[in-house]
Amino acid sequence: MKHFRYFQFAFFAIIFLISSCNQNVKKPNSVTFSEKGITSASEELQQNTSKNLYWGDTHLHTNFSVDAYLFGTMIATPDDAYRFAKGEILTHPVTQQKVQIKTPLDFLVVADHAERLGTFYAAKRGDKAILASSEGETLRKIVNSKNPFEIYMGWMKKRNQGAVKLTEVDTGPIMKSLWKEYSGYADTHNEPGKFTAFIGWEWTSMPNGNNMHRVIFTPESSDKTSQFLPYSSSHSDKPEDLWNWLNETSERLDIDFTAIPHNSNVSGGLMFPEEKSYKGNPVNKAYAQMRSKWESVAEITQIKGTSETTPSLSPNDEFANFELWDILLTAETGKVERGNPGKGDFLRDALGTGMKIEEKSGVNPYKYGFIGSSDAHTAMPAVEEDNFQGKFFIDGLQPQKNKEVILSVKAIEFSSSGYAAVWAENNSRKAIFEAFKRKEVYATSGPRIQLRLFAGYDFEKTDIDSPNYIAIGYKKGVPMGGDLLASTGKAPKLMIHAAKDPKSANLDRIQVVKGWLENGEFKEKVFDVSWSGNRSLNAKGKLPPVGNTVDVLKATYTNTIGTRELSIVWEDPEFNAQTKAFYYARVLEIPTPRYSTYASAKLGIEPWKEATPTIQERAYSSPIWYTPN
Repeated sequence: MKHFRYFQFAFFAIIFLISSCNQNVKKPNSVTFSEKGITSASEELQQNTSKNLYWGDTHLHTNFSVDAYLFGTMIATPDDAYRFAKGEILTHPVTQQKVQIKTPLDFLVVADHAERLGTFYAAKRGDKAILASSEGETLRKIVNSKNPFEIYMGWMKKRNQGAVKLTEVDTGPIMKSLWKEYSGYADTHNEPGKFTAFIGWEWTSMPNGNNMHRVIFTPESSDKTSQFLPYSSSHSDKPEDLWNWLNETSERLDIDFTAIPHNSNVSGGLMFPEEKSYKGNPVNKAYAQMRSKWESVAEITQIKGTSETTPSLSPNDEFANFELWDILLTAETGKVERGNPGKGDFLRDALGTGMKIEEKSGVNPYKYGFIGSSDAHTAMPAVEEDNFQGKFFIDGLQPQKNKEVILSVKAIEFSSSGYAAVWAENNSRKAIFEAFKRKEVYATSGPRIQLRLFAGYDFEKTDIDSPNYIAIGYKKGVPMGGDLLASTGKAPKLMIHAAKDPKSANLDRIQVVKGWLENGEFKEKVFDVSWSGNRSLNAKGKLPPVGNTVDVLKATYTNTIGTRELSIVWEDPEFNAQTKAFYYARVLEIPTPRYSTYASAKLGIEPWKEATPTIQERAYSSPIWYTPN
């Protein structure tokens, strides 16, 4: 495998950022916002049974995450993250530029790593309790060092070898105090009916550099969450242990959670096993029941790439090669290695594996809905291609970027993605959380494409043209994330509607991705079902490209191709009533400039050959499952 000197350049960037930022972090003076009052909405919320569309990010890091802190996010707190998500202007602590999200979010989960949550930030601001702890001297060295990353990596190596055990920083009054402070930010910014702020964290299991991370969040307030401390991979790096903790804590405190796997694309095949779990247990009924209880939704797109599929698994999918990421972090060496993502790493294949497991055990552990989120470590959930703020402060779309830094740290391979879209009755913790549980959610790579999907047997072609098509969809069928009752001889019909983001590009096409079991083997097929222009399917059933209006030197495009809206009632022409299957919709925009193209245009240089200059942004609905009697 090819090695990259990622951290040599990271050291330089960290030193630069540390010297550039205000070191007095007791108050985040270097992150400033325009004045904007925050009010609480106490009025009773209205219920829209047809559901409203809400946009959010369930995976954002701040200076409470140790890696974010080490990479320069030293002064951007959860409070700053919520304010930025609400649309307030941030002054970038390095460039001093004004930064603002183009369209405010409706909800946000600040999901900082549970491992040493907030400890670096607390040590830097001089917290007496943490500096007096058994780890106080190490923390003091890290936060005052010119090479904090080197010290931290040494500590990580010892922890991975079992030499560092849980301490009072993880389990005692110190963590209790930090967790209370951290959770309080969400309660402060939660405004029912206007903006939803969830309490959550990330469980960061990374055996041998393979990603098995989960984001966990709850609809409860800090009154409930103060009764436990966040479970981390320092307690256990085994997913079964996490689910058991969720189960025990839920029953003990009458509190609900959801856990969201992310970056399965670099899990080394561990995320979606078919036979044996990482803990060595059989993937049987008990495993499937526990996993499906706590994991209803998975991230299909984010900054570290796409987890839908890959050309090696889906050779007949012409759009499978989209924003792929294969970089593994090896804590033992401090290097970055190329992995070989494949089976067990991608969600489309996992849906098929889940159906196989269901054939044997009666329960499908991988019956996931899809969302996108950012995984940004800057407290700024800005993933628009022309406003991308990067994963860390060192790789965002800033005018001082140069080729050496961008290419050397592999920042060029980060993806400007993504967001979670939710169909819920109102903007509240309860309603949005319930939408996650029933999987009436979808993902986009950034643009706010509106997407609805229903499946049923009795839709008419004209139903999609009715002003009441949503009511018809719920009456005659099931929405995305749902289960279709067994067929009575009819083939399923999918009713799909998609509309462009008003601030983004026109739409190219709607596709239906179908997966099914045939003689116990997983099969898949992608159907083009609705598209713009006067194109026709060729003899092989393929649709010609929509065209490309991108000027890569200027980083511009025009909406002279594509269309604002697409809709269809589509019937599966290859339906077999005796075969398990799933369906999900994938909507593609016309080609637009990639964020790296915007960056090179700002610098007045040729686009980097290491990056594709244009992309086709997209949305992925959650699947609908068909199960025969």
